[in-house]
Amino acid sequence: MTSTIESPRTPARPAPKRGVNLEKWGWIYMRASGVVLVVLVFGHLFVNLMVGEGVKAIDFGFVGGKWAQPFWQWWDCLLLWLALIHGANGMRTLVNDYTNPGTVQRILKGALLVAVVVLLTLGTLVIFTFEPCPAGSPAELLPSFCAA
Repeated sequence: MTSTIESPRTPARPAPKRGVNLEKWGWIYMRASGVVLVVLVFGHLFVNLMVGEGVKAIDFGFVGGKWAQPFWQWWDCLLLWLALIHGANGMRTLVNDYTNPGTVQRILKGALLVAVVVLLTLGTLVIFTFEPCPAGSPAELLPSFCAA
C-alpha cells in the first residue's frame, strides 16, 4: 500500500477568485467611516449639548431651526448614512461569523439589507423634507414659534 504525500507548497484551499474583493473593501470602509463618524458624532454632540442652553434647549423648534440650514441637513444626513451602513456592515460580519452559508444566512442578510434601505430612505426624506411650519395648516396645530 502506497500513499502519496502532497508537496508542502500545495495550497490548503483554492486560490481566491479574481475580481472585486468585497471583504477587503468592507474592512476599509469600516476603518474610514469610523474615523469620519468620530468627527461627525462629536461635532453633533458639541453643537447640541454644549453650544447655547445645552440639552434643555433641544426641542422641536431647535431641530426646525437647525435643519433650516443646508449645512446641518447634510451633516446629519452624512451622519445617518455612515452610521447606518457602518452598523449594517458590522451586523453582516456577525451573520457571516455565526451562521453557516446557506438559506438562513441569505435570509438574515436580505432582512438586514431591506431594513437598511428602508431606514436610509425614511431618514433621508425626514431630513430634507422637514417643514416645521407648513403653509396652510390650521393655527392651533402649528408650534408656537410659527407665524400663523
